[in-house]
Amino acid sequence: MEKKISGDRLQSFFLNMTRQSFWQLGINDATVAQYVADVLTDFASTDSLYRIRSRAGKKSGSVVEILAEKQPETNEESRLLRERALRKYLGDYTLFMSGMFRSYVEGKGFLDYYLQEGRRSYWTVSELDLSLYRTGFILFQELSEKFEYYSGALDYMRKAYFAPEPGEDPFAGFLQQIEGWIKINLTEN
Repeated sequence: MEKKISGDRLQSFFLNMTRQSFWQLGINDATVAQYVADVLTDFASTDSLYRIRSRAGKKSGSVVEILAEKQPETNEESRLLRERALRKYLGDYTLFMSGMFRSYVEGKGFLDYYLQEGRRSYWTVSELDLSLYRTGFILFQELSEKFEYYSGALDYMRKAYFAPEPGEDPFAGFLQQIEGWIKINLTEN
């Protein structure tokens, strides 16, 4: 129960921060803001951020490693659903990393690749949603078409609200801020 409460509060926290940041940048799309807040909430847990694993159980921490993991072939529908899930995760992962950890991704020389792969992954999700007769394909088209813009909005949000201290590891600092926020808000309950 406590995990659910903290998850709801974390979701509310990220939704407020996302709406505020997006509003400051002139982004007034509530559906996109909700989706981005959901991604931030999900990836606040490192288990979710690194959910794709190699056959040996090692966390896949790069787009190339994630794409290299092939799943066994089954029927057409389950193959499409698996491809959709992988592409959605890749879109989310590249959005998160290129937005919240842009300096890290830039430092590794991956930013252009992440932006390109994020656009491609979200577009693939929209096409798969259409072929599977799923609603929501328009959201993924929007995320694909304006991927760099939304990634930049997350970078702005990070700089404005989650800036690490000089010399601080940006991953650890971000997670410590979120964990501290959860602890403070759970004690107020």
